[in-house]
Amino acid sequence: MIEISDDDFSALIADAVTRLPREHRGAIKNVAIVYENEPSREQRERLRLTCNQTLFGLYEGVPLTRRMGMTNYGPDKITIFKGPITRSVQTLPDLRKEIYHTVWHEVAHYFGLDHDRIHELEQ
Repeated sequence: MIEISDDDFSALIADAVTRLPREHRGAIKNVAIVYENEPSREQRERLRLTCNQTLFGLYEGVPLTRRMGMTNYGPDKITIFKGPITRSVQTLPDLRKEIYHTVWHEVAHYFGLDHDRIHELEQ
């Protein structure tokens, strides 16, 4: 586990966003990227997570591939969960890497990729 201030954690998220490929970063529109300490009870229930499962990030919204050109959707939201991530790493470089991976993963959901395709791309 690593200890980090909220401001420093937020700065690592901002850094992760700036390290996304330029073409993808430029295509992200109307998405709030925020952090919370832990997933809420409602989020855990909606995802049917068991007590031994954790969540590093969550995309909530309508993926671009399902919008069919419509633009009247509200803002999408990506939440990065500080507690689960900081408990999973031992060093600051590992934390930076995990935050980047989580941001990338959730942005991939925004672009319409499912878990199978995301895991394919990670290989």
